[in-house]
Amino acid sequence: MKPLEQLTFHSLELQPVLIPLKRPIVSRVGSYSDWPVIAITLRTNEGVSGCSYLEPYLAHSMKYIVSIMSDLAASKKGKRIAPLCDFQADRKSLSLVGYEGLAMIAIAGLDMAAWDALAKAANLPLARLLGGDVGTVPAYNSNGLWLTDTGKLADEALALIAEGGFGAVKLRLGRDRLQQDVDAIEAVRDAVGGDIKLMVDFNQGMRFGDAVRRCHELDDFGLYWFEEPIAYDNIEGYADLAAGLKTPLCLGENFYGPRALSQAVTAKAGTFVMPDMMRIGGVSGWLRSVPIAGALGIDVSSHLYPEASAHLLRITETGHWLEWQDWVEPILEAPFSIKDGLIHVPDHPGTGVEFDREALARFAFG
Repeated sequence: MKPLEQLTFHSLELQPVLIPLKRPIVSRVGSYSDWPVIAITLRTNEGVSGCSYLEPYLAHSMKYIVSIMSDLAASKKGKRIAPLCDFQADRKSLSLVGYEGLAMIAIAGLDMAAWDALAKAANLPLARLLGGDVGTVPAYNSNGLWLTDTGKLADEALALIAEGGFGAVKLRLGRDRLQQDVDAIEAVRDAVGGDIKLMVDFNQGMRFGDAVRRCHELDDFGLYWFEEPIAYDNIEGYADLAAGLKTPLCLGENFYGPRALSQAVTAKAGTFVMPDMMRIGGVSGWLRSVPIAGALGIDVSSHLYPEASAHLLRITETGHWLEWQDWVEPILEAPFSIKDGLIHVPDHPGTGVEFDREALARFAFG
């Protein structure tokens, strides 16, 4: 395919879907048996289409995001696709309603689709378009180990490892009593052995004082990191926790854009950061945010969105772990492969996100 010199915006197709989860989510922020996703297809006048998706957690929120994205798309018809410029312009256009929340989420969805289209037009994988290359990225399995029956965690942990030869898994904590969390950790550790890395996530489920006690009480269990024990915007609280713990602290899935990441790392709020493509601002938001962490030598992992995240981790100076979930796989034509705990970024144009249109129709919501 001959590379195209430019692309111009034609239209946007948005399909909300609700996908049944193989292992329902049970966490301190809520329980979900189905996963809401907005499938995004950006069509250009040159015949190239870019695909992306958003995972907004709450099914009823999808109609608001679709509305914002449709308004943004209406202003782009016939214009050249230039995502780094569009990222700035779109944020400015929505500044009166705020730079965070649904505004950033809508911008991110458009941005990821635009970058996918540009990479396809250049006949390059996204990582290569951005100056890197395809290859592998270390991943941990985040598909289970929720706040469920402790007696079932051992078997589930072994199943998660077997799904892709993983050397690391994520366990959710924050049960009512300390001993319940201890029992969960010991059940998983006894099953998987000492060589498997065990990340733990509190999903913002604890008050600051309770988090101080709980994290210190679990500080000698050899855990890889404590993730989001308190509300994401309590940066001072994170800095206090990070200063007093041996176990590394991880945060960042709720960073909305470059400034939020900069404020957190400046405050020394954690050892690791893990931006989320939807909230950081898509590919453009990642490119403008993550170098801040890289300049400070802070390791950067990803949150959700394994396809686009894998490409970006390949070009990230301090790229660390990819969080692997299969929640969106039922609507994808060709999910990425996992072997020996490594996600393999394919040598195909774009991000690798292509939709199974029959599946979109089957899971259509609203």
